[in-house]
Amino acid sequence: MTRERRGTDEFLPLSETTFQVLLALSDRERHGYAIMHEVEIRTAGRVRLGAGTLYGALKRLVADGLVEEAGERVESPGDERRRYYRLSTLGRAVARAEARRLVSAVRLARDLRL
Repeated sequence: MTRERRGTDEFLPLSETTFQVLLALSDRERHGYAIMHEVEIRTAGRVRLGAGTLYGALKRLVADGLVEEAGERVESPGDERRRYYRLSTLGRAVARAEARRLVSAVRLARDLRL
């Protein structure tokens, strides 16, 4: 099945790394270091992505059609080789589906008084 025809539920559940990368890209395009930094900030240091983990995840997310390369651009000196990434429409839908799945799991846990 081509990636355009895959449903969002086929990607679920997402790993923590994958979900955090999608969340980091949810509000704007970012380059790799900015993604690592954003994940660390949003998780209060609980999740720290190494370069190998991040770029392996990005390669897979691009191949799956969840993330798109936004190309290279120079915003400041030293940025010449930075590649920027953005969520695809499918990536945004998958991130939303994962968020709904997690909300449902938390509701169940609360109902069970956990």
